[in-house]
Amino acid sequence: MWRTVRMAWAALAAAIVCGCATGPLLDNPLSLQPAAPVVAIENPVWIPPGPQAYNQVFENLLDILDDYFAIAVENRYDGRIETFPAIAPGLEQPWKPGSPDFDQRLEATLQTIRHRAVVLIRTADDGGYFIEVIVYKELEDLPRPSRATAGSASFRDDHTVEPQFQVIDPTVFESSWIPIGRNTPMEQVILERIKKCL
Repeated sequence: MWRTVRMAWAALAAAIVCGCATGPLLDNPLSLQPAAPVVAIENPVWIPPGPQAYNQVFENLLDILDDYFAIAVENRYDGRIETFPAIAPGLEQPWKPGSPDFDQRLEATLQTIRHRAVVLIRTADDGGYFIEVIVYKELEDLPRPSRATAGSASFRDDHTVEPQFQVIDPTVFESSWIPIGRNTPMEQVILERIKKCL
């Protein structure tokens, strides 16, 4: 009896680990449905002329960007919105917007990544608007991990009598950031929201 139960559990574990053996994928065409093609939204996106005025378009853009970033500079006359840099959320913050897919959340978990956005609004010839969204991605460059105390406690060479105070305030420490290009998935998320709202 126990031998049969153990064999059943072993077969179940093998099926879970190895998967079920099936024939070629062409033999089972019903389970093979092509995925819907991902349609990229053009950047800049064209907003057709309509009842919305330039002021309403600008206010809607501020409302959309405010969900992801803090607004640094907004100029209605120039048609430009710039944001403060925001640290990208990792896997430990699934409720926070800012990393649109799993790969970017994993990258933001393992490294310090920040984003900042620039939005440009231009009028089109037919009366609509072209809205260009640019999201820059930057990587923090530190000489060693922040607040690392393992090496400094063991190998201290200075013999000072007076204590040295270390300020641990992120606003005082000026870190350098390495630009690593544009974040097109984040741009696509913002552009999709712009097309739905306007």
